[in-house]
Amino acid sequence: MIANTPRFLDQGEATLVVEFGDSVDPEINAKVLFLDVELNSKKVSGLQETTPSYRSLLICYEPLELKRALLIEIIEEILSKLNNFPPMLSGRVWTIPCCYDGSFAEDLTEAAQALSLPKEDISRLHTQPSYRVYMYGFAPGWCYLGGLPQALSLPRRLTPRSPTPNGAIMIGGGLSLIGTHPMPTGWYVIGRTPERLFSINRDPPFLLSPGDTVLFEKITLARFFDLERRVMNGEIIAKMADSQ
Repeated sequence: MIANTPRFLDQGEATLVVEFGDSVDPEINAKVLFLDVELNSKKVSGLQETTPSYRSLLICYEPLELKRALLIEIIEEILSKLNNFPPMLSGRVWTIPCCYDGSFAEDLTEAAQALSLPKEDISRLHTQPSYRVYMYGFAPGWCYLGGLPQALSLPRRLTPRSPTPNGAIMIGGGLSLIGTHPMPTGWYVIGRTPERLFSINRDPPFLLSPGDTVLFEKITLARFFDLERRVMNGEIIAKMADSQ
């Protein structure tokens, strides 16, 4: 659901959450990203950090320098430009290589059974759409993507599986996800990318940005190892094109 007016929620005494709705929706997310860009462009004294999510923007500020009432006044002035039709910001378009080989698709058989699909259909369906980068969350570089085909929509596990590998490509809860560091998860691993979305040695350390578009390119096992060697040498192997 999309809220007619945003909710202003305090998260402690120095953090404000501006919430636009209660679902994963491109229009809600466009409002979040619009506010994020516009607010940061104003260089407001006392504004420290903003973090966008699917449906809300978290704003950290210094209350001794920036009063909550003034911050909300600035936000409301920005949002008055929206007229309920947020502009879809033109992000970058990325092609991310993904290997769906059985050794990298640890949960492919289980996911195929749950979806009542042949295993070979999983990669075909997963590479068809373009995905919207909604946000990073849970851990550095864990990138949440909307646009998963309905045929691949299945709920996340009730019990987390063992730690996922670096670069795991996953599905669950009607979304797709690119993981980075190993950790337990309720998502299903259906492939792996040699690309690293987060690297402390890069500037900026995050490769993708909310609002970007992701396309997945199916690659062979041999191609994966070739690209992985290049990534280990510091190369970015994801292909970027200008959005249309």
